[in-house]
Amino acid sequence: MRYLTRRSAVGALRRGSRIEQFLGVAEVNGAAAVRWVAVSPMDGAHRVSPHTVEDPDDDRFADPANFFSLDPVDEEYPGEGRETGRSTGEERAMALAELLTGAAADRWVNVAVAGEEYLDLVRSRWSAPPAS
Repeated sequence: MRYLTRRSAVGALRRGSRIEQFLGVAEVNGAAAVRWVAVSPMDGAHRVSPHTVEDPDDDRFADPANFFSLDPVDEEYPGEGRETGRSTGEERAMALAELLTGAAADRWVNVAVAGEEYLDLVRSRWSAPPAS
């Protein structure tokens, strides 16, 4: 099972682990991009950091945290991303991330698993019929 139950996601945050969610494709100034969001424990609270990064469309690259940022503001915060929200309490932080980014309550994953969803996207493009 790829997705964490709400209880498991809360538990991961309580243990000090980051959770994340792949949000899908986007376009920035004509460039193909993908979006993802992370919730990370930090300084007694939980930090929400969305990311908009270049889509290399290559299955040899599976970690969106290592993709080039397409948001000039995010370039100041490589890897961790820019903080757009902070909340105490795991449930509150997840709800804040969902509100700020459109993340789905039932699609949170452990750290680095969002890359697997990116790979699913890339591989689905190979099997998709050509656009007319």
